[in-house]
Amino acid sequence: MHVMNDATKPPKDAADSLGQDPSRSGSQLGLLFKQVRDAMWARMAHELSLAGHELTFSQYIALKRLSEGEASATELARATELNPGAITRLLDRLEEKGFTQRIADPEDRRALRVTLTEAGRLIWADIHRCGLRVRACALEGMSDEEQQRLLRQLAQVRDNLNREDV
Repeated sequence: MHVMNDATKPPKDAADSLGQDPSRSGSQLGLLFKQVRDAMWARMAHELSLAGHELTFSQYIALKRLSEGEASATELARATELNPGAITRLLDRLEEKGFTQRIADPEDRRALRVTLTEAGRLIWADIHRCGLRVRACALEGMSDEEQQRLLRQLAQVRDNLNREDV
């Protein structure tokens, strides 16, 4: 009978160290990312509802992007991860609520830019606080150093997956 000791055991990877089957760690990682995203979206919808705002998470993301300055519909579609038809409907709804307006692009008459209205800037100030509460909830129990490490690691995973050479 062969007994393995620490010197003869194969090295543990992150999945092993969590008591997981290494052959399934990739699917578990993807599932965990999906669960985190879904939980963040659900928590944000809850916060927005508690604050009396009838906004979807995608509308929140569009308003967040616009709080940084005007944008094209394409830029907003990228930020919200929506297709062109869906972003048009989202912008129609935000415009109906009086939060955004479409303006002609001074450099391309065929293109439109989207900007926040005064009402949009006012609602952003309130819903931004909702977003900060969700972030605080998600990172609760982590030190500032742990939060920064988590964000760096998640950015590294994203960047690894977006590389062209893999």
